[in-house]
Amino acid sequence: MSATRSPKVSERVAPKAADPQAPKKKRDEDDGPDFATLFRAWVESHRASLLDSLRRLGKQPIGSFFTCMVMAVALSLPMGLSLLLNNVERLGGSWQRAAQISLYLQLDASPTEGEALREQIKGIPGVAEAEYVGRDQALEEFQQQSGLGDALKELPENPLPGVVLVTPNEVDKPALEALRQKLSELPKVQLAQLDLVWVERLAAILKLGDRFVFGLTVLLVSALLLVIGNTIRLHIENRRTEIEVIKLVGGTDSYVRRPFLYMGALYGLGAGVLSWGVLAFGLDWLNDAVVGLAGLYGSDFALAGVPVADGLSLLLGALLLGYIGAWIAVARHLRELAPK
Repeated sequence: MSATRSPKVSERVAPKAADPQAPKKKRDEDDGPDFATLFRAWVESHRASLLDSLRRLGKQPIGSFFTCMVMAVALSLPMGLSLLLNNVERLGGSWQRAAQISLYLQLDASPTEGEALREQIKGIPGVAEAEYVGRDQALEEFQQQSGLGDALKELPENPLPGVVLVTPNEVDKPALEALRQKLSELPKVQLAQLDLVWVERLAAILKLGDRFVFGLTVLLVSALLLVIGNTIRLHIENRRTEIEVIKLVGGTDSYVRRPFLYMGALYGLGAGVLSWGVLAFGLDWLNDAVVGLAGLYGSDFALAGVPVADGLSLLLGALLLGYIGAWIAVARHLRELAPK
């Protein structure tokens, strides 16, 4: 018998070379699925929850619509009042014009000197506009406004001085007082007068309105959270048995919570869309009367509509309110959903 083995026998009994990738594959299997698989599963879970929420809301269209409508009315009130306040501020005219500084010139100041002074003042920092009113024009306006035209004609000479009306760039009381002091030192200026009473009154009214809107917003936001929380609680009660089964087979709290969060966000989004529509329609309907009233006073004032930025903020805020309300409702009842 030959001492040498045949090649076939050697190949059959020789140990098989170890696969260098085997330990790595085993480690990968032990580590579980990779990130891409987990991400796809996460996306699919959210998609399924969103579609399930849409389907459940679609089964109750009337109830879902009225829930969104109640939320929309609550959202429209503070937003509408805020928009009206902005229009009132615009209706009140420019704050800068309301805070004009009146420079009364000396009686011997000629119209040429008055125009030269006006040009000089326009170049001063902090001045937006300057207008010169001559003595004759001032007397004519005073005759028309006072109703003493015949009596004023008997005067031997015009007692009114020329005036330069200075409109500041911004309304800031210390800055305006400093500007008034600077203008009073100009040549041919006899008196520099600044009246901030109307500006302060308007600021006080608008501040009161802002606080009222803020307080109303807090109350209505609290009411919205209660509405969405009660709505989600009813959905939870309707699905209590289903949720207990899910938790019994190992469903996590986040898995149980997810469809209700989407449902709350959808309620909020629907309420935001309806609120935007209500505000746009309401302002347009009210604008006809406002334009007619302003026309009687020779004004072309009209209400501004809902700015796109404010509308988008309304949608985002409504969506977040729905989400937060649903989260609070689910968190409160989640511990009661454990299987018994």
